Amino acid sequence: MDKGLVIKNTGSWYVVKTDDGALVECKIKGNFRLKGIRSTNPIAVGDRVCIVPNAEGTAFITEIEDRKNYIIRRASNLSKQSHIIAANVDACMLVVTVNYPETSTTFIDRFLASAEAYRVPVNLVFNKIDLYSEDELRYLDGLVNLYTHIGYPCYRISAANGEGVDALKEDLQGKITLFSGHSGVGKSTLINYLLPDQQLKTGEISSVHNKGMHTTTFSEMYPLGENGYIIDTPGIKGFGTFDMKDEEVGHYFKEIFEFSARCKYGNCTHRHEPGCAVREAVENHYISQSRYNSYLNILEDKEEGKYRSAF
Repeated sequence: MDKGLVIKNTGSWYVVKTDDGALVECKIKGNFRLKGIRSTNPIAVGDRVCIVPNAEGTAFITEIEDRKNYIIRRASNLSKQSHIIAANVDACMLVVTVNYPETSTTFIDRFLASAEAYRVPVNLVFNKIDLYSEDELRYLDGLVNLYTHIGYPCYRISAANGEGVDALKEDLQGKITLFSGHSGVGKSTLINYLLPDQQLKTGEISSVHNKGMHTTTFSEMYPLGENGYIIDTPGIKGFGTFDMKDEEVGHYFKEIFEFSARCKYGNCTHRHEPGCAVREAVENHYISQSRYNSYLNILEDKEEGKYRSAF
């Protein structure tokens, strides 16, 4: 039995890089029912697994090691199942754009809340700074100030001309980093810049909606330097949040969680309860209105049992 790292998922096959460096195509042996996760894919890129080789030169995955974390999204609008995007990541780079196409703060905040729930540290990568007007750059400054203050490191880059990318690359060394974001934000262009030997497909922006076309269908890991990996993921349209109780949602907004300790009631949902320190903090601009709106937006979705596309 060999051990290795799942570096690619093609839907029916998994490519495993064994600890002695061999790449082996694998299938799943038996029925993996992971505790408490109803998932379309029981094994994800980034999983550590045990494999048993067979005579054909392929192998069966027989065991999966415990994950330190993972990040999931809802498999589709109607589905009660989740899709595990990746497992065992050191950090996530969420690539966002102020325009061409615009990434809404609702989407950013949903992603951040989900990542907090699954213990994945996130950095925000603001791409396409070479294209923005003065007003857009001012808005970008406001977003960077907001998220940096909350505790999410931010990068300003242009994947098209390389501006700011070298500083980003330095912070990726020796880590397994997930790259995510809407289609069209330049994620593949950025990864191509970071990994010139790979040359991923890049998608045209659909001029009809100023939205990106999907170019990636499955997550895949690419080696970077000595011990680093970049995980490229499909462009994410919406981001449903999973199995959070109403009173838990605020735990995944760092600044709301901080102020909630001062609320009069321990199970305060920060909407209409008397003595709510969070609403007071919003009124006094200690918590931004956009973040509070995103928080309410998740609660509304939960009440209606909805999955909302986050454009």
